[in-house]
Amino acid sequence: MDRRRLFGLALTLPLAALPLFAAPPASAAPERKPASKPAIGNRLVMLDPGHGGADPGAIGTLGTREKDVTLDIARAVARTLRERHRVTARLTRDDDRFLALEERVALTRKAGADLFVSIHADSAPSAQARGLSAYTLSDKASDAFASRLAQQENRADRYGGLEIKGTTRVVKDILIDLTARHTRNASLVARQALVRGAGKDLRLLDNPMRSANFAVLKAPDVPSVLVETGFLSNPHDERILRDANARLVVARVLAREIAAVLTARGFA
Repeated sequence: MDRRRLFGLALTLPLAALPLFAAPPASAAPERKPASKPAIGNRLVMLDPGHGGADPGAIGTLGTREKDVTLDIARAVARTLRERHRVTARLTRDDDRFLALEERVALTRKAGADLFVSIHADSAPSAQARGLSAYTLSDKASDAFASRLAQQENRADRYGGLEIKGTTRVVKDILIDLTARHTRNASLVARQALVRGAGKDLRLLDNPMRSANFAVLKAPDVPSVLVETGFLSNPHDERILRDANARLVVARVLAREIAAVLTARGFA
């Protein structure tokens, strides 16, 4: 298969326009490295590869498992954040293990993360849906599409024999204070910045910024965003996400935009 044709399904720019696919310089002179960017303080980003262990997540028609796609992308995002952007990054899981949704939130809060990004590649309510999108927490879903995704994601704990608990009284109390208000606003800033930035290089879902009651986004004191890198229910997205080089492109774009979020007005 022609790799350019494959990647063209996902990217809005020619491959040569991206650093990963840039042609080597014609001369034998060593390539000039870009000036190093200043460190972004002591910011910590918690990356959450969706699903894992007994929970495979979505499975495409070619057998691509969401839990494998998300772990690979999250690892590459973390590596790129550390090496290219000097941002500290951790993963809620760095292997194929099951983590309850509440555990993912607890790990993030315990680490004192500045930003939580949950990475997914789910099945969409419509097989025609494709492209990257991002979601924030809301008691009332922005639309039926987001609502169905949240319901689907919130059932993940059934693989561990657990049930999703409702929002506790303590969390409800916290949600009305200034900290939670800042968290909500910062989450919206992060969602907008991630989508707008990624959209320069990656295909976006129609109406790519949505919200719903995702259990994994319920840390009241950590800005949180769930990113769908694509949908394995769509054959085009599956072909892209099962390709290691395509996943690396997606990861590098996400890392670039996550680093930018940390200094965005309204977030920092």
